[in-house]
Amino acid sequence: MGDSMAYIRYKEVTKHFNFTKALDLSEIPSYAKDYVYDDETLLAVYKVGKDHGLITDKKMVLFDNSLSFGGRKEVTTIPYHAVSAHSIIFRSTAAEIYLLLETGNPLLLKFVSMRDADKVRLRLLYNAMSARICNQEIPKSIVKRLTLNDFEFKKK
Repeated sequence: MGDSMAYIRYKEVTKHFNFTKALDLSEIPSYAKDYVYDDETLLAVYKVGKDHGLITDKKMVLFDNSLSFGGRKEVTTIPYHAVSAHSIIFRSTAAEIYLLLETGNPLLLKFVSMRDADKVRLRLLYNAMSARICNQEIPKSIVKRLTLNDFEFKKK
């Protein structure tokens, strides 16, 4: 009889980031500025502990400064054209954006401790990301509100 072998396929558990605070765009850490190029518009900066997430009109840059990597910093850049599906779930004080990358790997962005203005910001940001993922232009009104930190509810 021949030798038989068992194979275990390794699949990474969903990569996730837990963001607890949206920063003013002027509060971008100096090391992170190198990842935003001249032809990009910075739409949002999020933070949790030592991790940061930058979202521009062209890509997401996620910084994982976890010590579990032996003190190394992991920087992941995801252009919107690399996302094949996306969704958002709002909860009472939190929200989650699920992204499925064209590689088949899932990515989860969690936003916690959210107030009403934070939800408005995230709704606008998701709409901007969705436009780019769908290969459309981001509406100028959304870019303006994100860059000016205009998250008050609009009266109809």
